[in-house]
Amino acid sequence: MDILDFLLQGFAVALTPLNLAMALVGGFIGTLVGALPGIGPINGVAVLLPISYTLGLPPETALIMLAGIYYGAEYGGRISSILLNIPGDSSAVMSTLDGYPLAHKGMAGPALALSAISSFIGGTIAVIGLTLFAPLLAEMAIKFGPAEYFSLMIFAFASLAVIVGKNPLKTAIAAVLGVMLATVGVDSGTGVLRYTYGQPELYDGIDFLIVVIGLFAVSEILLLLERAHMGRLIPVAINRTMIKLEEVLACKWTILRSSIIGFIIGVLPGTGASIASAVAYSTEKRLNDSEGTFGKGDFRGLAAPEAANNAAAGGAFVPMLTLGIPGSGTTAILLGALLLYNIQPGPMLFAQQPEIAGGLIASMYIGNLMLLVLNLPMVGLFARILLIPNWLLVPGIAVMAFVGVFSVHGSMVSILFVLAIGVFGYFLRKLKYSLIPFILGFVLGELMEENLRRALAISGGDMGILFQSQISQSLWVLTFSIVIILPIVRLLFRRRLLEKQKT
Repeated sequence: MDILDFLLQGFAVALTPLNLAMALVGGFIGTLVGALPGIGPINGVAVLLPISYTLGLPPETALIMLAGIYYGAEYGGRISSILLNIPGDSSAVMSTLDGYPLAHKGMAGPALALSAISSFIGGTIAVIGLTLFAPLLAEMAIKFGPAEYFSLMIFAFASLAVIVGKNPLKTAIAAVLGVMLATVGVDSGTGVLRYTYGQPELYDGIDFLIVVIGLFAVSEILLLLERAHMGRLIPVAINRTMIKLEEVLACKWTILRSSIIGFIIGVLPGTGASIASAVAYSTEKRLNDSEGTFGKGDFRGLAAPEAANNAAAGGAFVPMLTLGIPGSGTTAILLGALLLYNIQPGPMLFAQQPEIAGGLIASMYIGNLMLLVLNLPMVGLFARILLIPNWLLVPGIAVMAFVGVFSVHGSMVSILFVLAIGVFGYFLRKLKYSLIPFILGFVLGELMEENLRRALAISGGDMGILFQSQISQSLWVLTFSIVIILPIVRLLFRRRLLEKQKT
């Protein structure tokens, strides 16, 4: 079956009234779920999966709705990130860097609109890539073993120096603190308890939700209270609610590059949208931040992670559908949905059950367009959240944060952890430490350790395995270039500029 016939059959499935309705419902629910701090697409899909099965929905309809929740949550995560500096989930962390400063410049509406447009383009490029290159990209994903993943994590850490810029020492300290926090709990390799201090609640480690809510939401509340007490709380204005065409066009190459980066990283099982958005942001900062505007409210700094995380969400479907290997935590639940209906994903899925694979892919084209149509008219309404008085907004943020944590963990100890990490995050921000290296260190640290252990177990302890494959060697060369060569080139370039200015 050629691609055109496959797509036509897929659209015939996706355009039925029931499937169209479920795509719309899934996208709308996903947007709401993504906007709630800490809930994220994984929890949204996990909650709706048994409901869709109980309702007796056909397998293609259930998968279309659950996929809608997935990429809808990637859209929704930007709302609290941009307006409140509270990421909806890990993939939205990078959006706070320029999204929140834009909101405080009175550009909340244009920021939300650009986010929706970037997400639409990133998601659409990912679906096109899924349609055209799924088998080829699946073969590439198979070549990534533990050694290659470890090299990729090292490359991501090297990119941190570019993300946060002028103070590499503080960046390194924050990243190390994040890695240290990721080591809390039972060592998966030896079963040894690490840094638990006899507390059973720490045996499973510290959940990402607790860390991100504490670092961002609670620390933001404390900073708002401090500014209000000292009379330095400046009301936020809303200058306009819609982005200009020239502002979108100025980001076109950023969106295109970031979409491709996000899709490729999303194809790799286990990497996720958080890594994709970090790499895309660091790439754009390296290419375009000649004036030092990234991190201060640059539209390109918002467009890059928003395009990348939606493209990564689409890319994660490649290994799930073609190999039966989940590309992310959410696609792992979607894989469970397929198995629940006795459908075995893999190379034969496209040939034996094209209505499943084709219907899902076609629904993603339609769903992305639906989300754009849903989100753009609501930009002005979302932006008006900033006009809520602080005496009401601050308690509202606190309630959302604590309800989100308690709904997932059901434990008062988790609330205490959130408060402790929030106070720690407050002091980090007062000392001018960026929270981004900390949170990326926490996310990447566990992945890096696991893959290093696996690689060494395969090689019998031989470190040479980390440098054997061409993929690993390429990633090490890129890392070396970022850490050693790039700073030297920049220094020489600046000296030449200074010499020209003197003459």
